[in-house]
Amino acid sequence: MRRQLSKVFKIVLFAQVLACPWLVAAEDSSPPIPQGEVVKHTFNQSKIFPGTERDYWIYVPQQYDPAKPACVYINQDGMQFNAPRVFDELIHRGEMPITIGVFVMHGRVKALGDDALDRFNRSYEYDGLGGQYARFLLDELLPDVEKQTAGDGRAIRLSAAATDRCIGGASSGAICAFTAAWERPDAFSRVFSAIGTYVGLRGGNEYPTLIRKFEPKPIRVFLQDGGADLNIYGGDWWMANQAMQRALAFAGYEVRHEWGDGGHNTEHATKIFPDAMRWLWKDWPEPPQAGAGSSQLQDILLPGEPWQLVAQGHSFTEGPAASPTGEFFFSDVPRSRVYRVAADGKVSEFVAKSQRGNGQVFGPDGRLYAVAAGAEQIVAYDAGGAPTIIASGIRGNDLAVLHSGDIYVTAPGEGASRVWHVSPSGEKKEVDSGLKYANGVAVSPDNSLLYVADFRSRWVYSYQIQPDGSLANKQRYYHLHVPDGADDSGADGMRCDADGRLYVATRLGIQVCDQAGRVNCVIPTPNERVSNVCFGGPEFDTLFATSGDCVYKRKVKTRGVQAFQPRVKPAPPRL
Repeated sequence: MRRQLSKVFKIVLFAQVLACPWLVAAEDSSPPIPQGEVVKHTFNQSKIFPGTERDYWIYVPQQYDPAKPACVYINQDGMQFNAPRVFDELIHRGEMPITIGVFVMHGRVKALGDDALDRFNRSYEYDGLGGQYARFLLDELLPDVEKQTAGDGRAIRLSAAATDRCIGGASSGAICAFTAAWERPDAFSRVFSAIGTYVGLRGGNEYPTLIRKFEPKPIRVFLQDGGADLNIYGGDWWMANQAMQRALAFAGYEVRHEWGDGGHNTEHATKIFPDAMRWLWKDWPEPPQAGAGSSQLQDILLPGEPWQLVAQGHSFTEGPAASPTGEFFFSDVPRSRVYRVAADGKVSEFVAKSQRGNGQVFGPDGRLYAVAAGAEQIVAYDAGGAPTIIASGIRGNDLAVLHSGDIYVTAPGEGASRVWHVSPSGEKKEVDSGLKYANGVAVSPDNSLLYVADFRSRWVYSYQIQPDGSLANKQRYYHLHVPDGADDSGADGMRCDADGRLYVATRLGIQVCDQAGRVNCVIPTPNERVSNVCFGGPEFDTLFATSGDCVYKRKVKTRGVQAFQPRVKPAPPRL
């Protein structure tokens, strides 16, 4: 009986709906969601990836007003995740800002004829580390996007602020998106990664290690993967994505993940894409914040103490050195000048003709010892900048001065590099040869070990200093990281702190090594490659870095050791 009444009730209700159609309309009275437009374009003018041609699509929401530059989402491999319709809804509901979408394919170089194969650039552009794809987006593609217009003639104007930019993709497109943000956090701050290829195809397997060592960057990352993802010659995608999540969490990044049980496809990613966008854009326009990093980084860096510009506009800065009072000096090699930076930050000329002066360091007698490469001399400057020749016949690069007054000089030359010892009396002798390009040189805090950087390899060599100044027990001791776009680390100037850490200027930034020869931290400078470092300031707790045409400084927790200070025996390393 109850079943029959229910059936009758349904029939009556259906009849009422047919008779009163406004009941249906009342249930669906919300205004329709404005739909954006999608327009296809082609780009074939790349100088970064010469000869390539690629399609890209621009999504423009109805709400976009060219009077205000829009946020931008860039997706690799073209249109994915039903993104235009997702953006329509989220923008309409106020759950993400007004955002223009750019969906770009990888490039291909067209074959010259039908009997030849195109060159497919996908893995080359996407899977490798380094900054060239980010440069392609910023210097080539996005400017081309801004040349276009919406269907109704609205100009395309994109915000250049990192907090207004999100980048994403799937598989190789995901690691490509992460790499763009990793290399240019000043341009991209939000990353969506689906089934990311963080494996050994072109070095992506190194990311979990690099993330743990690098000073954290201000980016927010959403990771998706499934338990049935690929497990092939290049690696295990499922394990690699979990390693990425753990590394990002370890380093203090704002990271969220959604793990499923699917394979190498975008089905799960498409389902969770709306929630991922809500999370990535949460609290916009506030920018994502950088985490604190590893305990090793926290032992060195002070919160709220970023790099500060000391000087700029030079040709090539080198030779950072601190006087016994902490006053800072540096050289401009091509211009053959040495500059002094006073406590108030004022920069003045100290030496007008340094003969292509390069490496510099203050000795135990308070004089500034320098390599005058153009004159093939080692000189010492007094407080007034007057030079005294210490040794001749050495076309050196860098030098280290011990508390005893002994000097070690690197001389790269055109053949095998050499290392020279100059005694306190001025007697010189060759004490090592054979490095590809002997560059930076430093001494341990207890003056028992000499460190020499090989610019054209990934190694810093360690030698034991003998009583007569000779070197023994040579080892390729410090193992440095090499950037993806280089064949070597570019290891240059070096200094030690009182705890025995070695700070090495490299292409990646300042690589900080423990006494056991392992890179614990990487501290980039604002303009990439570093040529030399030193500790200065009254307490020698300010880290200075010469970097291209600029010089930077940064207050740190640790203190550097100087030749004019008593020798220090650090605590033994944790092995």
